[in-house]
Amino acid sequence: MNLLKECRLCPRNCGINRYEKVGVCGATAKVKVSHYSLHEWEEPVISGTNGSGTVFFSHCNLKCIFCQNKKISTDGYGKEITNKRLGEIFLELQDRGAHNINLVTPTHYVPQIVKVLKTVKDKELKIPVVYNTSSYENVETIKLLDGLVDIYLADLKYFDDELAINYSNCKNYFDVACKAIDEMYKQVGEAVFENDLMKKGLIIRLLILPGHKEDVKKIINYVYNKYKDNVFISIMNQYTPVTKSLVYPNLNWTVTESEYCDVINYACDLGVTHAFIQEGETALESFIPDFDCSNV
Repeated sequence: MNLLKECRLCPRNCGINRYEKVGVCGATAKVKVSHYSLHEWEEPVISGTNGSGTVFFSHCNLKCIFCQNKKISTDGYGKEITNKRLGEIFLELQDRGAHNINLVTPTHYVPQIVKVLKTVKDKELKIPVVYNTSSYENVETIKLLDGLVDIYLADLKYFDDELAINYSNCKNYFDVACKAIDEMYKQVGEAVFENDLMKKGLIIRLLILPGHKEDVKKIINYVYNKYKDNVFISIMNQYTPVTKSLVYPNLNWTVTESEYCDVINYACDLGVTHAFIQEGETALESFIPDFDCSNV
């Protein structure tokens, strides 16, 4: 079955023929990439010393109003490429010393990615594959990746459904994302490391939004009670306001040190030990890649 002819890859369930038109994500049946590079700013167990081989896919099924990658997620900047070229990019990044292949916002291209990985993985491609996602995923789509993805780098953005509706125009985000993350964990299990690099496992990312530290605490409580220290959480203070919001003025701020410390202390008091935290000034636009598809 050609999954792109009646696309239901994500929970938007548009059901459109992507060979003829586009749905909410904006993607056609052709893979579109905006940038690929060795990226140093992921979690240390992902970036290591050489960097993570990130491939930034154009378009997105979530389209958060505060997205720092709006140029590619909403505006769709990028270059359409063949599946063969995508495989070449994976191998080029491996040759350049990447510790892994990091697929950033890949949901709407899963069928094409699966075809490429089945061709190169464990043959020419020897490094782990990272699936870097908003977690707004259909479980059936994640099941297509079983045995092909080694590490899931999964956002868990909202506990409160009202926040998901206001900021990402999606209902039932938490319920949908938790089911998807549960499937991810079933596939990869507890983390496996080699030379301080993650080779297999699940990292759940929690981005604190200004004014919403209590929402993140609820997520931490859920994750720890369900998985204990069998997964890693990454508590991030790097929210960067890149556009001015008149409707939600809190999104025009950065996260305060007090907000961040309060969340960290909550996690520690709960008993969390497998966590990544950020230090120093991370809410900077310099952390946002300079999207240039000239080498794609």
